[in-house]
Amino acid sequence: VQLQASGGGLVQAGGSLRLSCAASGRTFSPSIMGWFRQAPGKEREFVGAITWIGGVTYYSDSVKGRFTISRDNAAGTQHLQMNDLKPEDTAVYYCAANLRSGSYYLSDFSLWGQGTQVTVSS
Repeated sequence: VQLQASGGGLVQAGGSLRLSCAASGRTFSPSIMGWFRQAPGKEREFVGAITWIGGVTYYSDSVKGRFTISRDNAAGTQHLQMNDLKPEDTAVYYCAANLRSGSYYLSDFSLWGQGTQVTVSS
């Protein structure tokens, strides 16, 4: 199974973007899927996650209220709707899957997409 992230781009502060992550390959049934981001010179950080069964969501404090995660089990996709974007949201965004547990800690995600660049101009 491979993950493919898409939807990044350049947007002005206050704007919106919608990222998508699609799974390809054999049947995909993770425990939880997540989004992480990495800005230049910084460590990769948690953005949000959604359980595959039940659709329970978790968000970092920095994006809570602005970002929304959704998923389509049948299509094997998840999405990250990002509203009211800020320059500090600029980063490469990665989607990931935890195939074994419902943990959303970075180290528990074993399957990663290639990343998509999000740039927010002030």
